Amino acid sequence: MGEKRILLKNVGVIDPGCIDDAIRAGGYEGLKKALKMEPAMVIGELTEAGLRGRGGAGFSTGMKQKFTSESCLKCPQRYVVVNADEGEPGTFKDRVIMEQDPHLYLEGTIIAAYAIQATKGFIYIRGEYHESIRKTEKAIKDARKKGFLGKNIMGSGFDFDVGIKLGAGSYLCGEELTMLESLEGKRGHPRIKPPFPAEKGVFGMPTLVNNVETLANLPRIIAHGKDWYRKLGTERSPGTKIFTISGQVAKPGYYELPMGVTLQELIDLAGGMRDGKAFKAALLGGAAGTFVDATMLSERMTYDNLREKGATLGSGAVIVMAEGDAVLDILHNCLRFFKHESCGKCVPCRVGTTQLVKKADQLRNGQPGKAALLKQMVREAEIMASTSLCPLGQSPVLPLESFARYFKEVK
Repeated sequence: MGEKRILLKNVGVIDPGCIDDAIRAGGYEGLKKALKMEPAMVIGELTEAGLRGRGGAGFSTGMKQKFTSESCLKCPQRYVVVNADEGEPGTFKDRVIMEQDPHLYLEGTIIAAYAIQATKGFIYIRGEYHESIRKTEKAIKDARKKGFLGKNIMGSGFDFDVGIKLGAGSYLCGEELTMLESLEGKRGHPRIKPPFPAEKGVFGMPTLVNNVETLANLPRIIAHGKDWYRKLGTERSPGTKIFTISGQVAKPGYYELPMGVTLQELIDLAGGMRDGKAFKAALLGGAAGTFVDATMLSERMTYDNLREKGATLGSGAVIVMAEGDAVLDILHNCLRFFKHESCGKCVPCRVGTTQLVKKADQLRNGQPGKAALLKQMVREAEIMASTSLCPLGQSPVLPLESFARYFKEVK
């Protein structure tokens, strides 16, 4: 299977710093069409298109907009917040869009704002993404000059503007409620939910939070229609997905394919296994993802199919390992990462991540009773998942449980 570039079709084709290039390539056509529709019609089109959030959870984008638009009908303000923090290891899909076609996701942000009638937005970008920040700043400035941002956008009577907020390298701030705390100028600690952002988000107002890849789909869907979009991908997971493939493949990088591509097809597209090595494992979805072995090579990469098989699509990161690689070392790195990134607010996560790393050290040191120790680690991770405040404490169980399922030999 070859690439099907929808979101990345302008990569390498246009000058990302030139708004006129973006316009000539069809930029802002989706926005023009959306502004002639009722906001509810925009939400309906996205819902019927079946677009699901590309951050990992796979929740319906249209339904998320509907909940936000209907929350607190007399609220003085609604917000759109773009989650461009992208801190998941092995993930760089949003970075590609921000650096190579920033007007695409900016246009999607404006369409989302119109759909929920928000007049203010924020783009929360990780501070290390210097090029993404620079390109986005210029895109915003140029969009204002063209009348795509600001007061009375394109004579429609709709007002919307957006600003940039820089993250400071916290993995935890990739979680939407923690990100909103940071955006408000507070320490990046998780909030207890409910309430969800759609009800009470940034500054206590209804807030729509989407990541860059999700928003980049909006202009294409509105411009070409839901039926066009549903021709791509599968029935329950329509559209395309940007996969970021790294590790033991010949051509690591980013690839956009219809949902439903198999893991084997992804590896083949990335040039196959490096140096002719045999496939051993893959970590799907980054550190907060799941390990799979060769029995999963022919499985379709969709939210539902992988979930049914005990795996996760997550952010679309695929880290490939070959025979001879120590999968246990990758698991150890994941657990160390969680320990390092824990904010320490809740005891289960603060203590649990530390204990899991200690036990992973014992596994690597060849301590007797490996199977029992691994089983104990999975159980402790399950307890963490059910008692922690935010997704970080709920994440270690994913790589641990899947590792125990496929790699009981613990090598």
